[in-house]
Amino acid sequence: MFNIRFMYGIIGYPLSQSFSPAYFNHKFMQLGIDERYQAFPIGTIEALPSLLHTYPGLKGFNVTMPYKQEVMAYLDELDHTAAAIGAVNTVRIRTGRLKGFNTDAAGFMNSLKPLLQPQHRAALVLGTGGASKAVTYSLRQLGIPYRLVSRRQTATNLGYADLGPALMQQHLLIINTTPLGMTPDTGSFPDIPYELLTEAHLVYDLIYKPEKTLFLQKAKEQGAAVKNGYDMLIGQAEAAWAIWTQEE
Repeated sequence: MFNIRFMYGIIGYPLSQSFSPAYFNHKFMQLGIDERYQAFPIGTIEALPSLLHTYPGLKGFNVTMPYKQEVMAYLDELDHTAAAIGAVNTVRIRTGRLKGFNTDAAGFMNSLKPLLQPQHRAALVLGTGGASKAVTYSLRQLGIPYRLVSRRQTATNLGYADLGPALMQQHLLIINTTPLGMTPDTGSFPDIPYELLTEAHLVYDLIYKPEKTLFLQKAKEQGAAVKNGYDMLIGQAEAAWAIWTQEE
């Protein structure tokens, strides 16, 4: 009988479109190891302790929307990068202790750097959730100033209605960290003035499914360079695997 030695998974809600189970289970098969990766759609983060009790063999798990910040209250320790970002997407379990990491930042940064041109000196970051925190951390590491944008203007971020010609011309890197346009809600998109995009803009969407969101389609129609989140996803997944398997 097939014997499962270790088990990994992902928590979030909903998880019907999650990339991770198929990716990791295929990886385990290629490596010839008896490990398994499972989706755990939990409707509230308060269900995490019960999940851990039910699956005592769990060695680590990924965290996706909407729990990248909420999960931190249930961890014993944070890696310095996760602490600096204020969001966790990877948890390692050893001797009953949970340590949080953030591999989104590395995945994003490594996929963005090859695309940057000299004019990409300032960014607009759409969204203010856990994914946004990893992106803004990366931009700080790269020395790229940014402005946050959300539906409503606040003391710390712009509203979509504030994005006029001057701001769009000053910020030639635009990054969507919201779920707008993600399968199955493919008809939605961030409410930016697409007519103000130019060939000098680089437009990045963290969404990877569908491959080209309406956000990216509209940007490409204006001549902007576009990039989806698939390479970032692969990068963060491989970084998570390295964390789970590294020696202390």
